[in-house]
Amino acid sequence: MTTQLPSLVILGRPNVGKSTLFNRLTGTRRSIVTNEPGITRDRIYGKAEWRGRALEIVDTGGIVPDDKALIPQEILRQAHVAIKKAALLVLVVDSQAGLTPLDEELARLLRTTGKPFVIAVNKVDAPSQEANAGVFHRIGVPIFPIAAEHGTGVDDLLDEALKQTEVVASVEEEKQPGVIEVAIIGRPNVGKSTLLNRMVGEERSIVSPIPGTTMDNVDLEITHGDRNYRFVDTAGIRRKGKTTLVAEKLSVVMARRGLERCDVALLVVDGEQGVTQGDAQIASYAEESGRSVVIVINKWDLAVVAARAAASRDAATTKGKAKRAPGERHKPENFDPGRLMFDYEKMIRAKLKFLSYAPIVFLSAQTGERADKLFPLINQCWEARQRRISTPALNNWLKEEVDLQRGTTPGARPVRIYYITQAKIGPPTFLIFTNQKTPLHFSYERFLENQLRAKFDFIGTPVRFVQRLRKRDDKSERDEKSSRGDQSSRRNKSRRGDKSSRGDK
Repeated sequence: MTTQLPSLVILGRPNVGKSTLFNRLTGTRRSIVTNEPGITRDRIYGKAEWRGRALEIVDTGGIVPDDKALIPQEILRQAHVAIKKAALLVLVVDSQAGLTPLDEELARLLRTTGKPFVIAVNKVDAPSQEANAGVFHRIGVPIFPIAAEHGTGVDDLLDEALKQTEVVASVEEEKQPGVIEVAIIGRPNVGKSTLLNRMVGEERSIVSPIPGTTMDNVDLEITHGDRNYRFVDTAGIRRKGKTTLVAEKLSVVMARRGLERCDVALLVVDGEQGVTQGDAQIASYAEESGRSVVIVINKWDLAVVAARAAASRDAATTKGKAKRAPGERHKPENFDPGRLMFDYEKMIRAKLKFLSYAPIVFLSAQTGERADKLFPLINQCWEARQRRISTPALNNWLKEEVDLQRGTTPGARPVRIYYITQAKIGPPTFLIFTNQKTPLHFSYERFLENQLRAKFDFIGTPVRFVQRLRKRDDKSERDEKSSRGDQSSRRNKSRRGDKSSRGDK
């Protein structure tokens, strides 16, 4: 069982260097750092090790208690959740700005929690600037002048943290076997954070109707059934031309990184809007990176309501009335959601042909309707991704069940596959030895992939082929020449037969 680490929570007003300190303590680049205030919004978790001891570090968004706007209020709520579990609070302030009324208000707020707290006076970049920290002694708690950007003074802060908390011995962290990495990807405002909260059973990500609410990647590990999962809620991915703030550009880069380290990607699509060009572009990122994919059509409850209303409007038109028998009235209860789902799936398959192997699930993250179908699909995709087929089984399948001539492009040299073996998993990659110097035509690869999927279950996961030219021995070359000679002689006999029959006429 994993020991619960004591939690050191970093708090402060916007743009005082909290994320820089978090990255310094954890030795990572997890939190986005820019000059734009208000970038961090969700709680970001990491781990620090110091003098053989370990601490959990939590980065929070910039707090403005009196701001009644939705996102600042959600940031404050997220900070309160972190404070409840904290062993030590660190209030970060800006030495260059001095003691501001907001700093004093936050200090009063932290005092009411009953938790021990210290003040990290940031941006003290030289010994001559340490005097700037003196004004903060008025608050009456320990003061630590630091420069989070360069690491100056951070060692003293960590020493104080060790004194004030019952830290546990640091152990070499090993990658847990069987942890399924799941990234939630999609355009802004399609319901990714709502889906994460639904999957983990708590308000872990800030949810608002404002597009682009999530900036940092939000990681969370959970256990469901007998499986361990690590979910990553990524920022909404937009086209480069649509991103203006530096932080938005960085959040897109971080989202791409989150995608590339996952096993299974949940591609979230807004069911009301359907599949857009942006969705198709994000889907192509997932396919190119070799991730297993589940297509999640979110807000399905709203899509059904909208479709039912549209059906009622159409029935009221002259054309709609003509389709009914005289005197027959339109019955809204006759609307068939199953038929809508069938038609919707056909539309998705037409727009995302390159993800024909990806399962589709229709759900509502807000209400939880059909959300229980997601975990079994994630498990199936992960198992298919890790599946290894033995070489004898592959070659028996190739020899006995695959008609290679059926997949050959007309007019091209007949493709011969002499041998096939699986080179690796995640995604499954197969090495094939052929008689072709040039790469196989994409249509032939697709034929081979379809045959492979029909035999072996690779649901939700891409399949890759690596081609090698195999030099044939003299016997196989003679056999092929003999085969071509027999075909040629049969064609010549057929032509002579046709000529003689025309002469008789």
